[in-house]
Amino acid sequence: MARSRRRCAGAAAMSFVQSAPELGNQYRDDRVLRSYLARTLPAALRETIEPDLELLGQHAADAWNERTHRPRSEPVFTPWDAWGNRVDRIALTPAWQEGPGIATRHGLIAAGHDEATGEHARVHQFALVYLYHVASEFYTCPLAMTDGAATALKASGNAALIARAVPRFLSRDAATFWLSGQWMTETAGGSDVGRSETEARRGADGQWRLYGRKWFTSAVVGEAALTLARPEGVGSGGSALAMFYLETHDAEGRWQGVRIDRLKDKLGTRELPTAEIHLDGALATPVGELRNGVRMIAPVLNITRLWNAVCSLATMRRCLALARDYAHRRSAFGRTLLEQPLHVDTLAGMQAEFEAAFHLSFHVAELLGRAQAGVASAGERALLRLLTPLAKLWTGKLAVKIASETLEAFGGMGYLEDTGLPQLLRDAQVYPIWEGTTNVLALDALRVLEGGGLAPWRHALDALLDATGADHAAIRADADAAEAWLRGCADDRLALEAGARGLALTLTRCFAAALLARHAAWALSVQADRRPHAALQRFLAHGLQHLRRHDIDDAATLANDFHP
Repeated sequence: MARSRRRCAGAAAMSFVQSAPELGNQYRDDRVLRSYLARTLPAALRETIEPDLELLGQHAADAWNERTHRPRSEPVFTPWDAWGNRVDRIALTPAWQEGPGIATRHGLIAAGHDEATGEHARVHQFALVYLYHVASEFYTCPLAMTDGAATALKASGNAALIARAVPRFLSRDAATFWLSGQWMTETAGGSDVGRSETEARRGADGQWRLYGRKWFTSAVVGEAALTLARPEGVGSGGSALAMFYLETHDAEGRWQGVRIDRLKDKLGTRELPTAEIHLDGALATPVGELRNGVRMIAPVLNITRLWNAVCSLATMRRCLALARDYAHRRSAFGRTLLEQPLHVDTLAGMQAEFEAAFHLSFHVAELLGRAQAGVASAGERALLRLLTPLAKLWTGKLAVKIASETLEAFGGMGYLEDTGLPQLLRDAQVYPIWEGTTNVLALDALRVLEGGGLAPWRHALDALLDATGADHAAIRADADAAEAWLRGCADDRLALEAGARGLALTLTRCFAAALLARHAAWALSVQADRRPHAALQRFLAHGLQHLRRHDIDDAATLANDFHP
């Protein structure tokens, strides 16, 4: 019997065990990021910020490599204590507990507002965010809203609120750092915020208090929030909403007119405590005039949409890094996956899409930095208004596609929870939903185009292509087609809206191709690196046009096909 057990043990010891993918320093290993920063940032600034990039790159690797050795944790909501007192306490995950220290130490929000770096502030900031995001377990979500709140308050001109809140939002000290929420979504209105029902009432003491239900509050653990509410007695519609600032706790740390109903049970981003809440007399301060709150909160959306795009990039990059490492390790049919032509072709296609998306998203960061520093031209500001929804729209969908393809690249192991891989796909699905769905963003972009946004887009695209010294006739031809399609639908509102998603994708891919062409020419000339050029050729082969004009009646018939 003992001999039999020894034979079994020996056989088990000889059986093959596949090694798991591992990550190296995610800054040093990221050729696309390093090449982009070399082209974009002054050498002195790169040298200054590189230690932070190195540290976050290693943090990203360590967090992933350790994740498979510890169980996942989620926030825990406790509404009552043992004696029946209402406490509404949320216990956070370890990654969220260390979030304030990392965010302030590396200046993840402060860097984006650093006047010393001028127009490069946003590129610096989003390079940090890009490296930190996946390891943060979506702590970047409240960071994005805090960045947006700081931006909106600075734009409001409300000196008292700027003095009180903005230094805390931009603090580089965890002890004084505040998070801010962005509380807009209600049961009556998601993207249609004009249907918001939260009411603002002014008491005899002159203090405003808010009453209502907020359906998604992803930064309920923050110290402050910007929210929309309807002042008592005003009319309906979005223009009658006002933007208010509130602080969630009083001086003794008690909730201040805020009651947590429950945490959302979500497909992904489960470490992020997203709550349903009631405002029951929450003390609040109007940020500006008691109307046009949607317009006043728009800077928050513009900022968070760019964060969304960069975080989508971070997920894509993580997927590609893991898939490439595994392709070196995994053998099938006598060859590693990296020696299998079809697998190599699949990875190359994913890489090409990612590189184009990277250059588009970081170009938006460049434009934002220039606008913030006061050096952007009128054309650049118009381009920023168009590219912000376009970048978020495209990268959100692309992250889901690449995450799904990555799981497939691992075969059955990609479907196992304890590999950590399924979480990449579940989490990615939030990107097309947060801060405006694909269709909402396409219609936002359409409004920008109808306001004269196409001319700055085309001027910038042609300038990028001219700078490469090559013809790039295919990109220009697809840009021509997009312009022609828009003109052709100008008098047909239904067709224009029905085709808005295809138009948005076409404009996005054309501009991304021009940006990738510009970088490819630079990389070949300065770094003797032909990989960006190879990415460009493959990206072009995937096609740029998504234009279509279908019969509206046929579409309605298919969409309403409820009967056999």
